[in-house]
Amino acid sequence: MVEKKKASPYSPEFRERAVRMLEEHQSDYASVSAACREIAAKLGCSADSLRAWVSQHRNDHGARAGPTSAEKARIKELEREVRELRQANEILKKASAYFAQAELDRPFRR
Repeated sequence: MVEKKKASPYSPEFRERAVRMLEEHQSDYASVSAACREIAAKLGCSADSLRAWVSQHRNDHGARAGPTSAEKARIKELEREVRELRQANEILKKASAYFAQAELDRPFRR
């Protein structure tokens, strides 16, 4: 069984503040990675989390190519719907086969 992801311990406001801080102070560092490491350490989150937040922020605001948060949510919703429809189709196929077999097993009447 697939375990559900836990909710993020970081609030959206915290993420926005962290991204804004990185964008404001990025010029003080040699690279984006160095900025992520230093700022993430000061904020108490991982550098990879901060890097992902910045990347998604840039996608959402058109600064970088890639799916926006809204597009990702829509894709996730559509994937769930497809999964549910496939399950329903599978159930209908099995029911159809069951009833077809029952019809064949019935004695013929004249």
